Amino acid sequence: MNSTADTGAVVVSVRLVGSMQIGSNVLEVSDLMVALEAIRRTKSIKGLSETLGLSYRTAWCRLQMYDVALGQPLVRKTRGQGSELTEFGAALAEALTSAVAGLDANLGRETRAIEHRLRRLLTGRSEVLTLAASHDPLLIEVLRELPAEHGQIRLSVMGSSTAVKLLLDGGVDAAGFHCGALTPEQADVPFSGVSSSAGLVPRPLFEREQGLLLAPGNPLGIRTLADLTAGGVRYVNRQPGSGTRSWFDRMLAKAGLSPDAIQGYAVEEFTHQAVAAMVACGAADAGLGVRVAAERLGLDFLSVGWETYYLAASRSLASPMFDELVAAVRVRAAETTGYRLSREHKSRA
Repeated sequence: MNSTADTGAVVVSVRLVGSMQIGSNVLEVSDLMVALEAIRRTKSIKGLSETLGLSYRTAWCRLQMYDVALGQPLVRKTRGQGSELTEFGAALAEALTSAVAGLDANLGRETRAIEHRLRRLLTGRSEVLTLAASHDPLLIEVLRELPAEHGQIRLSVMGSSTAVKLLLDGGVDAAGFHCGALTPEQADVPFSGVSSSAGLVPRPLFEREQGLLLAPGNPLGIRTLADLTAGGVRYVNRQPGSGTRSWFDRMLAKAGLSPDAIQGYAVEEFTHQAVAAMVACGAADAGLGVRVAAERLGLDFLSVGWETYYLAASRSLASPMFDELVAAVRVRAAETTGYRLSREHKSRA
């Protein structure tokens, strides 16, 4: 017999089903949305009837039923132009579409979690999990060393905001990110969306020290952010959307410094090592990055502060692989210069 465990084919589909009750009238949300979209797209009752597979008369009666239930007309006929949504109908369509889009993202994340758990239960096979994460040297090293007993983590390195957006949209299983000196709740979107109300758990992996990476001996005597605006100082930046770039921009704003005053602000690299390499080879004089990147290339380091690096995933995603990763990363962080266990983790322990 060819069982599910033999084929390993596990596909889960979770769909949104709901209704609206207005007085004694109950309307199915999906049916109403289909009708509104059909009118918007075809601009005709005939188009609605063809979309629904109904006669013209029945489609028209359904629209009238919606009008009575809602107490407002959804559609108006325009001479020579067919039919169109009223202002009320257009606003209702937009409200429903926006709400469903947000709910669909949550369903996408939860569907991925269910598939992983069901696949392990039915097949007993190792799982492959996807992780979108902001660049960190320690995290990458630990990922390379993890045994494949519990599965595999497929890493894509990108900016923190892009990683979080992918997680919120249900495109990956987990996201690694940081918000500088801010917590996710204090940061702007998309980071503020990583919350328990969205069914997500941000786990603090570690704290790491960031600062200005400078040439050995700091020949230009850079001591503050304001020194970056001095003539002849060449800065190398991180890409937009990275947590490091966002932190740098916030520090500039707080210090009253304009990005235009910094030579090289538009020069961008995508990893801490790349920024360190630019300084080490003399192509730049300063760049913001983690301490470990400076130490590996023998650079001077001017600390600007510590930040928490988070790993966020759906609360329902029970994964031995992620648990193993978190444990291994925290052990390494406790013994590596420029890293330490997060205060949030210590308070929960």
